[in-house]
Amino acid sequence: VQLVESGGGLVQPGGSLRLSCTATGFTLGYYSLGWFRQAPGKEREGIACIESNGDDAYYADSVKGRFTVSNSGENTVHLQMNNLRPEDTADYYCAALTLAIGSCLDTYDYLGQGTQVTVSA
Repeated sequence: VQLVESGGGLVQPGGSLRLSCTATGFTLGYYSLGWFRQAPGKEREGIACIESNGDDAYYADSVKGRFTVSNSGENTVHLQMNNLRPEDTADYYCAALTLAIGSCLDTYDYLGQGTQVTVSA
């Protein structure tokens, strides 16, 4: 399984960015796709994920109301990030969970290489 992210970059506080991830190589499908992030000196945290059928999405409190996760097409997930804050600066990783065991905000089976997001004036 390969997860490839795109869309990171530098943005000013209050600005927006849209991350995308395309997943390939699943043989039996998957339960969810989502996003983790890791800021310098901090642990990796799950911030948003969506079930493969698109019925349910889940968010960390730190991004609820500002970020929106969605899926489109075949095995593609997006993260629309609005009202970005300096504390959102981190490496963002696409994550896939193949079975519905545990929360997709807490665990994953596959992780992408990451894309950097920097929020700074």
